[in-house]
Amino acid sequence: MEMSKAETSSVSHLAANRTVASKPKSVDTEIRGAEVLIRALQAENVKFVWGYPGGAVLHIYDALFKQESIKHILVRHEQAAVHAADGYARATGDVGVALVTSGPGVTNAVTGIATAYMDSIPMVIISGQVPTPAIGMDAFQECDAVGITRPVVKHNFLVKDARDLCDTIKKAFHIARSGRPGPVVIDIPKDVSFKKVPYQGYPQSIEMRSYNPVRKGHGGQIRKALQLLLAAKRPYIYTGGGVLLSNASNELRQLVDLLGYPVTHTLMGLGAYPASDRKFLGMLGMHGTLEANNAMQNCDVLLAVGARFDDRVIGNPKHFAQNERKIIHVDIDPSSISKRVRVDIPIVGDVKDVLIELIAMIKESAVKPDANALAAWWSTIEGWRQRDCLKYDHGTGDVIKPQNVVETLWNMTKNDDVYITSDVGQHQMWAAQYYRFDEPRRWINSGGLGTMGVGIPYAMGIKLAKPQSEVFCITGEGSVQMCIQELSTCLQYNTPIKIVSLNNRYLGMVRQWQEVEYEGRYSSSYMDALPNFVKLAEAYGHVGMLIERAQDVEPALREARKLKDRTVFMDFRTDPTENVFPMVRAGSGITEMLLSSEDL
Repeated sequence: MEMSKAETSSVSHLAANRTVASKPKSVDTEIRGAEVLIRALQAENVKFVWGYPGGAVLHIYDALFKQESIKHILVRHEQAAVHAADGYARATGDVGVALVTSGPGVTNAVTGIATAYMDSIPMVIISGQVPTPAIGMDAFQECDAVGITRPVVKHNFLVKDARDLCDTIKKAFHIARSGRPGPVVIDIPKDVSFKKVPYQGYPQSIEMRSYNPVRKGHGGQIRKALQLLLAAKRPYIYTGGGVLLSNASNELRQLVDLLGYPVTHTLMGLGAYPASDRKFLGMLGMHGTLEANNAMQNCDVLLAVGARFDDRVIGNPKHFAQNERKIIHVDIDPSSISKRVRVDIPIVGDVKDVLIELIAMIKESAVKPDANALAAWWSTIEGWRQRDCLKYDHGTGDVIKPQNVVETLWNMTKNDDVYITSDVGQHQMWAAQYYRFDEPRRWINSGGLGTMGVGIPYAMGIKLAKPQSEVFCITGEGSVQMCIQELSTCLQYNTPIKIVSLNNRYLGMVRQWQEVEYEGRYSSSYMDALPNFVKLAEAYGHVGMLIERAQDVEPALREARKLKDRTVFMDFRTDPTENVFPMVRAGSGITEMLLSSEDL
């Protein structure tokens, strides 16, 4: 994922920017840099900070200890700190905050930072640094945090003067949450956090000359888009995570219902439009539905909203380009437009603002969609739908099918206040296919980077933000071991999550690709020495369940849900031979789909 050119050129000159702010005139007594940082976080209304202490951040931890409004969550690994803050940000829309020490603290955090960057998640990560005189001297636990994180952040700062802390933090939060959101790293040397400086209050507003992301779409372009949409014979609306990031789900629903056009989502966009509505064709892409992919290939006008035509969505760009279609692309980031696919009407702007304007124009327009053409298009789509591409073999009764676990969970919880996180692999795709999300920000997973281990930390972060909601982590026995130490954090901070582990004794997606592409040579994809997950869960102070028969799936889930104040680890022993279908092979077009094992 690249930043927009406007953002890239702007953040490179941020050091030269001046904070324009209205501050209280009274000057407080001098306070330490660490206290300035805490006051700034309080002013940003930060409620939680996930972190792990170390020498370079001890002054900051001391300042945290002296206050009560910000709760610090002590994780067991810095990667999990960033993932938990990330999950919190995805579910709430607020900026997530993590705190790590220098050296290995910040390098351990890089995977979490890159995960947030790829999915455009607003975050501020504060890292400790060795004292300024020691920078560049290979001091103990020193690393170039700014250099290491530069490729995976929207921007980063090294603060060398405690007097710059307030302005820097204000800029960091502004950059993280505005435009195309993303993570921002603030690197603070130990002496900067210790030094006393006059405190003049936190800036109430900020202007940055070289960073002004566009919000309002070009009216002329929106009007062109309107004309194209209303004249379409085979229209299609394709949306991604940008709809959720701009909180534009209501506007998207209005647009789709107003026009009566079919709609699809990427993996990151699920829930923006209700999956229970017939106008939703399911997820598209590598493991998307037949009807969603066929509509993508055969439409004559495509409205792309907050999505980026990535490789997992359109497959082979040459195959995608074979069919003539007009493309309208709405995105906050100009560099995402025409990056992989040439578009006809680019609209740079905030998704919510653009959709509001487009809806107003449709309501005012005397032109209506071609009802006959639309009816014929829907008839074609219903023909594809009849194939029932998500149909699966439910097995003999003794074998647990992973799809059935997800579908059972959905049937039990679809009308409740529930959040679903996942790790990465086959279980992630089954969750996306069979848990039909009707609401936004309820599906929390790593899309762009595909990071194993995010599931439990994501769930922890959400449970702290939404203590009254049920939070389920759908995972696999491979992914869950990446951050399984966070079961300890769940106990300490009373975040009773429910873990649904689809245990097939394989790195399932790796095994599937080896079956499809490598003639069944299962190189290092089988798990030979798995722990007893029930005993492991109990050792961490939680409840463990082993489920081995299909008839026990529903009773186990019901029992786990009854234990509202306990974290429950459910080890479902699932069919090790099951594959995710539909599937588009690497390098193939999105309509060149494998629908079952018979196609192999």
